[in-house]
Amino acid sequence: MPLPWTPVLPISTPRLLLRPHTADDLDDLLQFHSDPEVVRYLPWPVRSIDEVRFALLAKVPQSRVDSEGQWLVLAIEVAEDGQPGQVIGEVVLKCESQTEGEIGFALHAGFQRAGYGYEAASTMLSLAFGELALTRVTATLDARNAASAALLEKLGMTRGALVPDQPFKTERVDELHYAIDVADYS
Repeated sequence: MPLPWTPVLPISTPRLLLRPHTADDLDDLLQFHSDPEVVRYLPWPVRSIDEVRFALLAKVPQSRVDSEGQWLVLAIEVAEDGQPGQVIGEVVLKCESQTEGEIGFALHAGFQRAGYGYEAASTMLSLAFGELALTRVTATLDARNAASAALLEKLGMTRGALVPDQPFKTERVDELHYAIDVADYS
């Protein structure tokens, strides 16, 4: 899909609702944006409520992508019997080009290892290769992040280069790259 990306939202899955963020998400976002274990491998530090409020203001309009380099950012909300539920994470897709995106995700610690991350990320891949008509999706992560690496592999993404000694927050880390092409997506 040529820019802009204006996906049909929200997207429902069996247990989740992927939707644009709203100002009402503040308390839910604070729960995982302020958790040192959740943000350990994410590009931001532990956030205070004011920092989460500021980040949320930037996220609210990110359900539309107008140019390369911008991110599509969707709240991951638990759907409970069709009723609004708790926002337990975020799934994102960066527009690298008209044909390529970069996926990412963050999930509240209390909801990890229950398949929610996979459900949200696989739905984002379906959006990328379907409605957005991308031909390739990549991911980059800290090589120490074994859980995210396992999730990317479960999604069918192929591990690529290991890039050593990359700057990350206040340290230098090894970076892993993953990718999947539309022809390999099922």
